[in-house]
Amino acid sequence: MDSHELQRLYLDLTTPHVADAVMRLGIPVRQAPAGLNALWSETHIVGRVLPAQHTGSVDVFLEAINNSCPGDVLVVDNSGRTDEACVGDLVTLEASQAGLAGIAIWGLHRDSRELRAIHLPIFSMGSLPAGPQRLDPQSKTAITHAQFGDFTVTADDFVLGDDDGLLAMPLERAADIAEVAVAIRETERRQASLMRSGTSLREQARFADFLSARESEGITFRQHLRRIGGEIEE
Repeated sequence: MDSHELQRLYLDLTTPHVADAVMRLGIPVRQAPAGLNALWSETHIVGRVLPAQHTGSVDVFLEAINNSCPGDVLVVDNSGRTDEACVGDLVTLEASQAGLAGIAIWGLHRDSRELRAIHLPIFSMGSLPAGPQRLDPQSKTAITHAQFGDFTVTADDFVLGDDDGLLAMPLERAADIAEVAVAIRETERRQASLMRSGTSLREQARFADFLSARESEGITFRQHLRRIGGEIEE
């Protein structure tokens, strides 16, 4: 699946809807650490993973970008370090001019004012003035694999990020995930509309019926929701 198709499928999908879809499909949930945030609000990013393991020099980013396709997302593995910034304005500008959809950093950034001016979507653990004071050996997998929190990503994955965080998912399941996420989104929108019209969530969820079924059958609320076609949790 190319970047244009990903953009079309995920343009109006949020990470919560997609996370629920991933769980419903039985796909492992791979979400970035909670401290990872977009540099500005209402950021939405989706694209194939372009991995890069940082070891102290920006050459790995330039090599990754050299092998990129427009719409990719540079996923930077800096081991979540908090003692150095690893991405600044020049790398960001290079990524933007190469047509990348954004950058996700398991680590820190700098040059915040310049990054806001470039306005390429960026997710980061935070900012720090100083860059690296080290130069470690580069792994043979430096531009093929990236560790990001508790999970590893490759070019076989794509990422979706917004104000709630960032998810990584298998590219081969992108269409399936989007289809289920759309269904979840539409059900929740319909429920919210009914609530604004005066029908409570308890009424819509037939909560009294659930309490009786829980007592007689031992079912969970999620099982009850599946029975009646409702949404609120996966």
